[in-house]
Amino acid sequence: MITAGEFRNGVTFEMDGQVCQVVEFQHVKPGKGAAFVRVKMRNVISGGVTERTFNPSDKFENAYIERREMQYLYQDGDLRYFMDTETYEQEPLNESQLDETFRFVKENMVVKFMAFKGSIFGVEVPNFVELEVTQTEPGFAGNTATNVMKPATLETGAEVRVPLFISEGDVIRVDTRTGEYLERAKN
Repeated sequence: MITAGEFRNGVTFEMDGQVCQVVEFQHVKPGKGAAFVRVKMRNVISGGVTERTFNPSDKFENAYIERREMQYLYQDGDLRYFMDTETYEQEPLNESQLDETFRFVKENMVVKFMAFKGSIFGVEVPNFVELEVTQTEPGFAGNTATNVMKPATLETGAEVRVPLFISEGDVIRVDTRTGEYLERAKN
């Protein structure tokens, strides 16, 4: 059991049959009246974010999120196949169970499955990936305006905006959380 007074960022708990994770919390002690805890929480299964206030003595069940490393193997129709890196068992996931960050995952990349009570509810992609640019417009000599970006297609099919000096065949580093170009990868 955990009380609302013990909430910290990242804590997961069960409330009304839902699994929630604390995104932001604030202990408030007004001049008059009892103290309370203001919490911004995310439903880890549906992804919805809500704000609520709790009495610091409110009790909740701890929710343990199981994370295990899986290697992405291949796609077959709407199914994506993964292999457990320890047991070598294969597990298919429907495309609808994956979020938009999965567009940066290529074959043989290791991701983390997130499960609650044996039920998989999401896939955690690495925060930074290095991918090859497969298609982009060529940059022009003398075009040195700062912060000018152009579209580029990566080897996974994802599209990002890159600086003018990036050309086809370059390997770039991308932040999967924002979908932004970070830098040219060092070879």
